[in-house]
Amino acid sequence: MISGIYVIMLVVMVAGMVVQMRLKNKFAKYAQTPIRSGMSGREIAEKMLHDNGIDDVKIISVQGQLTDHYNPMEKTVNLSYEVFNGRNAAAAAVAAHECGHAVQHAQAYSMLQLRSSLVPVVSVASKWMMWILLAGILLLQTFPQLLLIGIIMFAVTTLFSFITLPVEFDASRRALAWMIKSGVATSQEHSQAKDALKWAALTYVVAAIGSLATLMYYIMIYSSRRN
Repeated sequence: MISGIYVIMLVVMVAGMVVQMRLKNKFAKYAQTPIRSGMSGREIAEKMLHDNGIDDVKIISVQGQLTDHYNPMEKTVNLSYEVFNGRNAAAAAVAAHECGHAVQHAQAYSMLQLRSSLVPVVSVASKWMMWILLAGILLLQTFPQLLLIGIIMFAVTTLFSFITLPVEFDASRRALAWMIKSGVATSQEHSQAKDALKWAALTYVVAAIGSLATLMYYIMIYSSRRN
């Protein structure tokens, strides 16, 4: 059974590498496609927030690549330099997607609320679980409860990964629907944005499956102590 988990983990690892490579290639390609509206990522974000009646969210530029995110605590849409200033299909897709999270927040989207409520717990679990899991494996025969604690902590982070999926898919759905309705993107630009966001979403899918496979691996180790 454990050998089967090894195979799954290997497949997920390879799939993750392929998806990441495809994601970077897609964004690099669509970053070379100017949008007809000529709007920057910042302007796209401003318009989407305005169209949804949101006036208490700031749009700021952050360092790094693919570091774009929405911070519900500070109510900020954080866009990387390329997205903030970019006037292309890739920048438009990312900016609208992150604003999709702001719209979720404003409308009290249940899955985002659930995800946000788990953040403090996941933060603590992520900090200590690997050390606890390692110690639990080393002390498996004398103190198996320690590994069980680590498994429970890892299960919380796995649950978080799966809860993230509908949040991300819904944000993309909102972004793409708005891009067509508002007229900021042509049908071709909309298709490119949809393709880019699809590959971005797949990174979360692969991460969730990988987390589940790893969780099963630790459960198998815990169960093997009786053999």
